[in-house]
Amino acid sequence: MTDGQDKSSRALDSFDRAILRLVQADNKLPQRRIGEAVNLSAAAVQRRIAAMEAAGVIARNVAVVDPDAVPLTITSIVEVQLINEHAPTVAQAQRLFLATPEVQQCYYVTGGVSFVLVIVTTDMRAYSALTKSLFAEKDFIASYRSLIALDRVKADTSIIIP
Repeated sequence: MTDGQDKSSRALDSFDRAILRLVQADNKLPQRRIGEAVNLSAAAVQRRIAAMEAAGVIARNVAVVDPDAVPLTITSIVEVQLINEHAPTVAQAQRLFLATPEVQQCYYVTGGVSFVLVIVTTDMRAYSALTKSLFAEKDFIASYRSLIALDRVKADTSIIIP
């Protein structure tokens, strides 16, 4: 791989895809064990992981925290409708959602709403205050609809690697 090559131009081979499947499940898996699983040396695994990190294929290494283990008891999926879809309005909403730590995921979508958000908060009082500041007090937001999660059935952050 050459300098300046980005994730869109780095071709992933079968070894890379196998490595990605493993590190998405457990990014602390020793490279020796990854190598054994994909039939490569630990050094080759290390080089491939470093190359995928440099290319942006592996965007970051994070810890997935169980919300039940910390006081984040309310998860809400929120549909947000903007007053219009003009670029400045969309950009303003994107900046707001990016700057809000409680917004765990944000998708700009089609199909009758502008954005779909996944929001976590400590309790309903905090959620109510957040929705007021995020949506009700913003003149560029036409409406929003909250869907409060009753149960977390699946929350896999892995990307399916063919």
